[in-house]
This record gives sequence, structure tokens and C-alpha cells, in this order.
Amino acid sequence: MNSLVALKVQDLCVTVQSTGAQLIKNLSLSLGAGESLTFVGESGSGKSILAQAIMGTLPKGLRASGGMQVWGMDTRAERQRTQSLWGKQIMMLPQEPWLSLNPLMRVQPQVAEAGYFASYSADQSAGQLTWTQANEQARSALDKLGLAHASQQWPHQLSGGMAQRVALAATQLCGAQLLLADEPTKGLDDAMRNQVAQLLLTQRRAGKTLLTITHDLDLAAMLGGHIAVMLAGEIVETGAAGTVLKSPQHAYTRELVAAQPKHWQSMHQYLPASNLMVIEGKQLSKAYGAHTLFNGVDICLRAGEVVAIAGPSGCGKTTLGNMLLGLVRPDAGQVKRAGGAQRHQFQKLYQDPPAAFAPSLTMHTTLQDVVKLHGLNMADIKPLMQKLKLAPALLARKPSEISGGELQRFALLRLLLVKPVFIFADEPTSRLDPITQKDTMRLLCSAAAEQHCAVLLVTHDTDVAAKTAHHVHRIDFCTA
Repeated sequence: MNSLVALKVQDLCVTVQSTGAQLIKNLSLSLGAGESLTFVGESGSGKSILAQAIMGTLPKGLRASGGMQVWGMDTRAERQRTQSLWGKQIMMLPQEPWLSLNPLMRVQPQVAEAGYFASYSADQSAGQLTWTQANEQARSALDKLGLAHASQQWPHQLSGGMAQRVALAATQLCGAQLLLADEPTKGLDDAMRNQVAQLLLTQRRAGKTLLTITHDLDLAAMLGGHIAVMLAGEIVETGAAGTVLKSPQHAYTRELVAAQPKHWQSMHQYLPASNLMVIEGKQLSKAYGAHTLFNGVDICLRAGEVVAIAGPSGCGKTTLGNMLLGLVRPDAGQVKRAGGAQRHQFQKLYQDPPAAFAPSLTMHTTLQDVVKLHGLNMADIKPLMQKLKLAPALLARKPSEISGGELQRFALLRLLLVKPVFIFADEPTSRLDPITQKDTMRLLCSAAAEQHCAVLLVTHDTDVAAKTAHHVHRIDFCTA
């Protein structure tokens, strides 16, 4: 351990004030300058809550106690103590980048702004960057992440993976020496995931301290350093990343490693495809300005069939799914749906679930509204919550008070309640730990078979696609 301590946490507890439930229990850690620590573990175990506590950005209704020091400064997990350090001594790459990007600013100015207000020249002798220097560095950072073409786009024009890379570019321009990265490769294909991993390692080699939260055990292995496994608000195992992942000691860690998608058995037995066409697209094309996403795409889904759509981040996978749902109009081609189904039976499972929930409503109220609107049965909620491993206590919370993985499972629950005939599942498991990911995909596949529902699955995980889908339909960047 280096003598200079970047982060020290002592007996941290995070409690839900209304119920007294503890989300984090007596957690302690110490992270030296230039070191790397990666948190993995159960969705909803408190990993993101830990990052929010360190940043002093805990949602209302949660209370932190215990000691907290950032570069020797006592912050006690309070916003008024940590805000002055943001960008300059500590920075965070958030799990939901769309919620952190300014919708009224184009991409490059946002990245440049981070550099202008929170960075210094390379030798730190000339002080704060000028706007010209910040813009030059922003342009370079975006280009290295494959986003040169998107530098003047608005956030709503970005895919989830692109938004993630924009947020990463902004952190690169900050001068802070402690980086918290919450799911930094969520929604990225393997090639881009590896590139982001190398960027994080480059920052560490430059002397920055790295605390990463991820469900991707391959990323954890790439980052090296130390790893901590969380379960139910506690660290159950810690050690060198290579040792823990190759020879896990705790029963939960062993189960977590064994549940990686590459170890799954095929779920095709849940997918008895029929010849009944549910939805079909013919010669579909889409461009935004001078940028063509795809051209002349044909795709057809039948009842009970799961089709995975693959391709690099930003190539138009989400746009194609939205087109089949009628949310985006094709520039050319047509979409045909089978007759007999109601409009609400064509559903989307969003890549970023916070965008799909009313922030001021509890989960109970949200589900109750769906039941009332469509004349459903409230009794159907309990068994689905059990299958999705959602605790009943979560129903009393608002979207900001639960983890991204839990919110994604609530989105799936809400969707299954209406007995859909078509599901566009856009990265449905990118926020889930391997165990919950496996259970969720099994439920989605079995629902497709039992309800004769067609599923269009967007995933960057080739193992998930191979183990769950009948067919993999690939689209690439259009070169025409």
C-alpha cells in the first residue's frame, strides 16, 4: 500500500431513513495513490450506493454514517464537503451517462467544459486550460473513442454506448487523481470494451487511482489490481484480481464466476419457434443528416422466437428496434405486423431504465397504474418479483432509491404483466451481475416460449446471444 492514501472509508453504513434498512453495513476500505480496486457482486448489493456515498451524492431518504477521507480530507459522505473536490481531486463516471449529460449542449462543448473547469495543463505549471486547449483536447479524446463524427450531435442523438464514451471522454480531461467508474463498459461491444479498459489502465499508469464497479468479470480481470466481492451490502471476499477470479474462496464468488455467460447451457429449449410471423421489416434504411446508419435491412420475427441483433456501438441497433415498434420512421422500406394484437402488446425494454420510469412515483404506484390501465391482476406481480429476485421492500421506493440492476428487473416485470407479443429488449442484462443475468434471460426466453412472444435482443455480449437466440442478425456501419 502506498503511503499516500487516496481514499479511506471506515465503518460506512448507508441506511434507508424511512425503514431503517441497511444498504451498506460497516464497510471499510483503503485505497492508495495509483492503486486499482474493482467491485463486483450482486445487483443491488450496494456497489453504486458506495460510489454515491464517496461522492456525497446519496439520494434523498438515504443516510450515511461512518468515516470518509478523500486525499486526507474528512468528507463524511456529505455533499457540501465533497463538492469542492469534484473534477479536481475526485471524479465519477456515472452508470447512467444520459442523466449526467446536458441535453441543451452538443457533445464536444460538454467534454471541453469539463476540461476548462476541472483540468490543468500537462505539467500543471500553466494552471487551468484555456477554451482553445480544452476544445483541442476534447476533440482528441472523442476521436480516440471513435466519436469524431458525433462531436456536434446532441445527447438525445447518441446511443447508450456512445453516451457512455462521451462521459468517459469528459473524465479524461479532468485533473482529478481519483476516478470512480460505475459500469464504464456497459452497452459497449467487445472491441470498445477492451479499448476503454486500456484507457482506464493508461490513467492508472499515469498515477491516477481507480475504483471501478462492474458486472463484467472479464473487465475486472483486465484491470488487475485488487477486487472486492459484495453481497447484501457487505464485502464477502477480497484479494488480488487474478487470484480471486481464478481461485474464489467464498461460495457466492464461486457461484458468480461459474455464472458467466460463457458457462451457460443453451437456453434454446425454451424457444419453440413457430411459423407465425409477428413482425417483419423489409428493406429498411435510416440516415440522420449525412450519416447513414443502415441501408436495405430485412428482418423477420416469429412467435416464440428470439433474434439477437449484433453490431458495434452506434451502428443503429436501437434505431432498428425502435423502427419495428413504430417509434422511428424508416427513410425507406416498410414494417408489417401480424393482426389481432393490441398496441400495448408491442413493448420495449429500455437500455437505460431510469428514462422509462416516473421519478416521483414509487415502484408500487407505477405497477398499480399499469394494472389499472390494462385491467390486469395485482396478484400477478408477486410471483414475477420472486422470479426476478426483487425484494418486496423495494416496492416502497422511488427509481432513484434502487440500483440500476433492480430497476431493469422492474422494467422487465412491468413489461411481462401486459403479456406482450413482441419485446424489443435493448441490452436487458447490461446492469445485472452474472447470476441475475442468467436468471433474467432464462425468464425472458421461457416467457417467449410460453406466451408465443417474439423477442428482438440487442446485446454486445456474444456469449449471451449464442446461448439465448435462435438467430443472430448483424448490422455494421454503413459504408455507402
